[in-house]
Amino acid sequence: MPPTEPPASLTTAPGPDPALAPASEGSVQALAPEASVPSAATPCDALRDTVDLRLPAELTVLGAEDTVPQLRPGDPAAGPLLDALAGWGPAETPAGPFQLVPVRLERDLALVAGWMNDPAVAAFWELAGPPGITEAHLRTQLDGDGRSVPCLGVLAGVPMSYWEIYRADLDPLARYYPARPHDTGIHLLIGGVADRGRGLGSTLLRATADLVLDHRPQCGRVVAEPDLRNTPSIAAFLSAGFRFAAETDLPDKRAALMIRDRALRTVL
Repeated sequence: MPPTEPPASLTTAPGPDPALAPASEGSVQALAPEASVPSAATPCDALRDTVDLRLPAELTVLGAEDTVPQLRPGDPAAGPLLDALAGWGPAETPAGPFQLVPVRLERDLALVAGWMNDPAVAAFWELAGPPGITEAHLRTQLDGDGRSVPCLGVLAGVPMSYWEIYRADLDPLARYYPARPHDTGIHLLIGGVADRGRGLGSTLLRATADLVLDHRPQCGRVVAEPDLRNTPSIAAFLSAGFRFAAETDLPDKRAALMIRDRALRTVL
């Protein structure tokens, strides 16, 4: 379920496929967010001259300064709630090096908003519309205390997916399942149609869960709550070593509670 304000009892000190949203591989088509929050492809500018021709954002390769985020005091992605996620570095996968790069609005809004307007993604994330809708969703996290960090998934230097890594135990989701301290949640979507339906979602879900478990020693479980209707997403989680724990009624959907246990990471 997308991050929102936690109940008072869970509040920490204030701080400042189609889609794999929480349930799909971007739903493997694309994973959609579990319990979503609010709901933009950007119209292409007319080409006036070949000199002005630009590659589509999804084909843009980030430079070294983008794929190695700098930790800055006060930046939620550098904070303690998610163990300085911005500094985790890349994971090696069969598809190439994969890294979670915290979103920067000035750089990434058009790309993420475009993905949110893909009908396969919009069906679960519910963020289709003008870029301002996606911007509001991102700002809620970027202006928060670091309990949820929005990221680009960068594979071999190319941004190709969107992720939210969040403290499930500090999220309203904790009201709907027996949460444990430091449970860490994942929402994701695979941006490009060409990257869906070929097992890439499972590969990246496993890599991301491993990043969480490697860099968050107090976290014993990685959790997700894909929409129960999003069968490609659920299949991706199962292939990535998650287990189906329960069906859960969330405010905006019936979800499949998926859990990857630290104790079982070498077994599943």
